[in-house]
Amino acid sequence: MFSWLSRDDIKKRHLQMCESVLEGLKVVYKNKVLPLESHYKFEDFHSPPLNDTDFDAKPMILLVGQYSTGKTTFIRYILEKDFPGIRIGPEPTTDSFVVVMYNEREGIIPGNALVVDPKKPFRPLSKYGNTFLNRFQCSHVSSNVLKGLTVVDTPGILSGEKQRVDRGYDFHSVLEWFAERVDRIILLFDAHKLDISDEFRCFLERLRGQHDKIRIVLNKADMIDHQQLMRVYGALMWSLGKILNTPEVERVYVGSFWNQPLRYDINRS
Repeated sequence: MFSWLSRDDIKKRHLQMCESVLEGLKVVYKNKVLPLESHYKFEDFHSPPLNDTDFDAKPMILLVGQYSTGKTTFIRYILEKDFPGIRIGPEPTTDSFVVVMYNEREGIIPGNALVVDPKKPFRPLSKYGNTFLNRFQCSHVSSNVLKGLTVVDTPGILSGEKQRVDRGYDFHSVLEWFAERVDRIILLFDAHKLDISDEFRCFLERLRGQHDKIRIVLNKADMIDHQQLMRVYGALMWSLGKILNTPEVERVYVGSFWNQPLRYDINRS
């Protein structure tokens, strides 16, 4: 059926449809919503007005988790390649917010240049100061996966005595800014350490009202046998149920997102 249509023609028609919807949303926002925001001074207590860049931006995925839960490895797994500035290790290695975006020319853009780029939707982040901007960067990667989405890697949320250390900027407000604007929030947990720190608990409590965006992933599940995995799975669901305060049980996805063979092959099923 419709064999006379080539795949390229179908793709072009889909793109044209998306562009027309976006143009329609821009018109509705500028003519109907923006006057209300201006009249009631919405930007003074919530967020600045949207511009064309916000509408044209690709869907964003925010990766959040305590340190060494596999956030950066997860990105490398879905891209099937390294990206500029990648650092992976058992200690807290990612100390910056890294936006991984598509571009034919691979490279790194520092945060100070990123927030003044009119083609990217990060201009409001300039209000968090130079300390944050020094911990913010964009990695351009030539990957087909990134043609349809953007991934945001975040610093590992600290636990124990380390969480008392001041980062120099409002870490939770920055996380909340991203959480409000992304299309999906992936919470990554390590099967070996399920203790939810106070800093992580504070962030999860700020996510109330955005539960439809959240997906919970129990990572590194290949490192324990299936009986221990079930105990860890149940403990995680019980712990999150007390924090998220939702009437239904949160679904937890189990996986091992790296390119190594499974240690316990029985977990595959």
